[in-house]
Formats: sequence, C-alpha cells, structure tokens
Amino acid sequence: MAPAPSAASRIAVVTGASSGIGAATARQLAAAGYRVVLTARRKDRIEALAEEINAAGHQATAYQLDVTDRTAVDEFATAFRTIGVLVNNAGGALGADPVATGDPADWRAMYETNVIGTLNVTQALLPKLVASGDGTVVILSSTAGLGTYEGGAGYVAAKHGEHVLAETLRLEIVGQPVRVIEIAPGMVKTDEFALTRFGGDQDKASKVYEGVAEPLTADDVADTITWAVTRPHHVNVDLLVLRPRAQASNTKVHRELS
Repeated sequence: MAPAPSAASRIAVVTGASSGIGAATARQLAAAGYRVVLTARRKDRIEALAEEINAAGHQATAYQLDVTDRTAVDEFATAFRTIGVLVNNAGGALGADPVATGDPADWRAMYETNVIGTLNVTQALLPKLVASGDGTVVILSSTAGLGTYEGGAGYVAAKHGEHVLAETLRLEIVGQPVRVIEIAPGMVKTDEFALTRFGGDQDKASKVYEGVAEPLTADDVADTITWAVTRPHHVNVDLLVLRPRAQASNTKVHRELS
C-alpha cells in the first residue's frame, strides 16, 4: 500500500477524464487518497464519474474544459492555490492515412489536442505545482512518440511532440520541487480510442485488436500512472514504456487468427 499523499499535494487534476485511461486514472488516484479534479469536454460524463467516485467514499469534482482553449484553461487554473498532481491525458488519434493522402485538418487537430493542450494546462498549472512543494506532472504519451509506423505519421508526429515536451520540461525545471513523469503505452483496448480514430467505423476499430489475446486495458495504464505518482517524491520515473506481452514493437504484434 502506497503512503497517503501529503496535505500539500492532495489535489490531482486529470484531463480527458470522461472515458478510458483518464477515467480509470481518476478512479485509482481517488482511491489512493487524492482529491481528484476531472476535466473533459463532455460534462455529463465527468459529472457522472465524480458522483461515482464520491459515492465510493472518495473525493472528486467535475469541471468542463477544452484543453485547446487557452482562455478557459487559464480561468480554470485560478481556482487553485496549489495542486499536487497534473495528469495530462487528453489527446487521441484521428485517421490512419499515409502521408501522401493524410488530412491536414486531422493532423492539426491531433497536434492541438495532444501537444498544445498539454502545453496549455502544464503552463497554467506549473506555478501551482511548484507552490505545493512536491508537485508531479504526468504526460501520457505513447509508444508512437518513440517510433513510427505506416499510416500513423500524424499521430506519431503529435506524440513525438509530447515526448519532447516532457523531456525538455524536465531539463528546464530541474531543481524545482516538481517531477516530470512520462508514461508511454502501446496497444491499449478502450471503448473509444480506435473507434474515434476511424470515425466510428466499428469494423476498422475491431481489426486493430483482432487476434490479440490480451491488449492492455485502461486500468492497466491507470495502475502504472498511480504507481509512478505514489513513489517517494525523490524518485522520478522519467519514462515508462508499457506494452502487452503480445506486442514487441509498434509493428510487431502476435495475433492468434484462425
């Protein structure tokens, strides 16, 4: 059992908390003793999750937020004097077209959400993290940020940007009482990630996981995030790559097909 977070660091903000990894992370951080602030664009989802967490005897608050709206993010940040943890989870993929035919609008949207959204929230809340005396920034990137694959260039470019943001921030704030943790999952099967990527096409979404016995789940990733956050504060998990056993790389996956 990890020690309870200190009073100064009990608030944890989770972006993109309406589903998948974000929702699972919010549940697990709340169970670990954090007062969790859930942010996402879908107000009904995060309000329902906050009710669920509070009914379980933990503490959660919902706040509707689009991380790409800098004015809204800055206004959100004024609600806090200090926070202990920021989990930059909001993001996602759109399309799987080759570079030659990829939609620039999809590329732009992925960059805005994954990179600029992370930048917006991190910049707005960094002074609050420093003020806590033991803050933690978590950036949920992807194995796509470490290696490329065909049909993934737009998402890969965005996740490379997020990975470099984490690396650079760690260099720039060394000596400050804030850790920068990057968690880079590989194949994670959630209800929405692949479905959103393929514009609601269930057949295409299902093929991503076809024949893979046990892809990672949102809870697997949330468990890893919570473990990293609850290490003693002098321990910084710089980069943790997480894959299912069936996935050796972005392009090498064992599938049991009949």
